[in-house]
Amino acid sequence: MPGVFMQLRRLLFAILLILSALPCAATHMAVVVDKANSAGNLASADLTKILQNMSKNWPDGRKVTVVLRDLSSTETESALEKLFKFSSDEMKAFFLAHRSSIVTVHSDAELLKIVESTPGALGLVDVYSITSKVNVVKVDGKLPLEQGYLLH
Repeated sequence: MPGVFMQLRRLLFAILLILSALPCAATHMAVVVDKANSAGNLASADLTKILQNMSKNWPDGRKVTVVLRDLSSTETESALEKLFKFSSDEMKAFFLAHRSSIVTVHSDAELLKIVESTPGALGLVDVYSITSKVNVVKVDGKLPLEQGYLLH
């Protein structure tokens, strides 16, 4: 009997070792806006312009307020690198240069709270953090969990 337990123990150890070597599941990011915002779809080029502070107003004239997780969030950094086609160093320089025009936060909960209470706000958030207090915006006609969504 002790031999069986030893074999099970070794098997469990091997499984844990294998699982620890596998990459973590990728986070899916979503573009969210305040509930009053009627933007249902953004082209990726338009989203990039908004995030880069080139488009400062929504079509209805409201000011855009960009809310992002700080760059300690690898998910946010990865999503922005895809959109901007910037390296990590270029991304840090961009944030530094635009710190007065981008609201940065430390958590998805904080981001959602600001987006839901700020008319014209737009943020990037982990799809599994979304609440009913914000609207999810399609990017290039796709929702965050659809195949081909830009921010996977």
